[in-house]
Amino acid sequence: MGLTAAALALTVITLLRPLGLQRLHEQGRIIFDRHGAPIAYIMDRQGEWKFATSADQVDPLLPHMLIAIEDRRFATDPGIDPLAIARAVWQMARAGHLVSGASTLTMQVARLLHPAPRTLIAKLSEADEAIALTSRFSKPQIMGMWLSLAPFGGNIVGVQAASRIWFGKSPASLSPAEAALLIALCRRPEALRPDRHPIAAAMARNRVLREAWAEHVISADALRQALGATLPTQRQALPLQSPQITTRLPNNTRTTLDAGLNQALAALADRDLAGMTPAESLAIMIIDTHSTTVRAAFAGDWANPRRAGFLDLTAATRSPGSALKPFLYGLAFADGLAGPSTIFSDLPAHFGAYAPDDFTHHFMGQVSAAQALRRSLNLPAVSLMRAYRPARFAAALAAAGTPLALPRGALPSLPLALGGAGVSMREMARLYAGLGNDGSIRPLHVIQADSQTGQTGRALPLLAPSVAREITGILTRNLPFGGPGSIAWKTGTSAGNRDDWAVGFDQRHAVLVWVGRPDGGALPGAAAIDRAMPIFTQVFGLLPAAPLTPYNPPPPVSLAQGPLAAPLRFAFPPPDATLQTIAGVDLRAMGGARPLTFLVDGAPLTSIAALRSAHWNPPGPGFYRLTILDALGQHVTTRVRIISPSSG
Repeated sequence: MGLTAAALALTVITLLRPLGLQRLHEQGRIIFDRHGAPIAYIMDRQGEWKFATSADQVDPLLPHMLIAIEDRRFATDPGIDPLAIARAVWQMARAGHLVSGASTLTMQVARLLHPAPRTLIAKLSEADEAIALTSRFSKPQIMGMWLSLAPFGGNIVGVQAASRIWFGKSPASLSPAEAALLIALCRRPEALRPDRHPIAAAMARNRVLREAWAEHVISADALRQALGATLPTQRQALPLQSPQITTRLPNNTRTTLDAGLNQALAALADRDLAGMTPAESLAIMIIDTHSTTVRAAFAGDWANPRRAGFLDLTAATRSPGSALKPFLYGLAFADGLAGPSTIFSDLPAHFGAYAPDDFTHHFMGQVSAAQALRRSLNLPAVSLMRAYRPARFAAALAAAGTPLALPRGALPSLPLALGGAGVSMREMARLYAGLGNDGSIRPLHVIQADSQTGQTGRALPLLAPSVAREITGILTRNLPFGGPGSIAWKTGTSAGNRDDWAVGFDQRHAVLVWVGRPDGGALPGAAAIDRAMPIFTQVFGLLPAAPLTPYNPPPPVSLAQGPLAAPLRFAFPPPDATLQTIAGVDLRAMGGARPLTFLVDGAPLTSIAALRSAHWNPPGPGFYRLTILDALGQHVTTRVRIISPSSG
């Protein structure tokens, strides 16, 4: 009775004691694309390729072959195999040494959970653990533990990692030769690595295949084919797409990324990076404008510490340059402060102590709002910002979920029109996707579940649909470097050429490109049109064409009657004239659309619109550059020489 009670107590202790499953729970992560294809594998904290694998994720051939060869009574044993133990003891008694083992698959799982030297005490502990595992888990669950923890050479743990690294495929479609190699490999992981010991690996695999045939797991034809199958000669790299983004996501996350497009984008970025200076980098995003989901993203040069590849450049705050001008014009249009044909003066001006310049250092004179936006002229934008008010502009963007980053303690001011605040590419993506949709700014999604449930926020209005279409039309034209059809696009270059942007959209996708130094250093001589725009064009080449309808804005109206289309030219003086003057010179123009602006060496003169003329008093002898600008942006320049009357 005492022995029975002791045995019962021991059984209760075995069944109720805590199980150490920490190694099972310490797994790497797999991230998937929108279709369920794996796009990123992340090691566990111990640096092992180890991913949780259930029995239903593996080709049934592998468990069938494994059970037939390793543990025939796996389905019914209590975790240990009493018959196998008795056989092993009897054989050892006869031979004087261990002839065959008695480990079940469940005991192997116990050893994998708690690796220890192979001693009798360790074997007894494994048996005890196996009984406890069997009492608490189903046989398919225990098989899943084995599939998740079995070693396959180096830092490869589990069938999921082994199948991907050795065969480049999912374990759901293993061939007999592949299944046999994995069973052989887990017995002696380092000695049978096919990349280092191919002959030994082939011999061990073939022994497993013959055992599987003898146990009627595979047919004779399958055996013949499998014996002739080639072995893998090297490990295959696991994909790690968009690592700055995917490595921060939980295990088994299904993203909105498209694996094929994302891979093509990364290859394009790598080619462009090869032509850049070592300190430069770039970031690219492709957005589905209808769902505001990220279809592809290149967030930096991951493997390059000099380029700060560990940073997610799509989330970094940078100056947008002129890339926010479309939203300033849209808000001003909606407020009635301007319209596409409103005339602005693009001439040197001071706004208090602030004296902005145009990027090209050449001024256009009188231009329409549509022309000013298309050509990204600075002076009209600053004038419009002054009329709309910087604080109101910043508040409108913040209300749409895009607060601008200002220096500590700074208030919104006129430089906001030219990039005097910070914004991330992700925030810019939301703005341009909204502009390309209906003017409402929606949350940006990279996780598919968020995009389906809308749990990260609702659409916030910024522009009325009619205004959004108007701004889109103004920005729509062919790309300067060729490419598919008409696209609404805008560039932006920040002060000191630290940030070069090209952003835009067609009917289906928005594309954003940033080029610069992650450390914020200047790039003298750089400009977005030359650096970001060619990449922008290449990215649209990866996408199916979905061109927008080109926009034909109404021409500005002259101060006289109706539009004027006659070519602009000087009526006086003639080209390269030499003039003697005492009382000054009357400059006269023909053609062009009024109002006209006359400039001498870049400085404007007071003109008489009705007479198409301006009076100029030369300060002295010498050569001067005369320019006329009209309301359509036409300009004509000539050079004159002024001599004193005595020189004649």
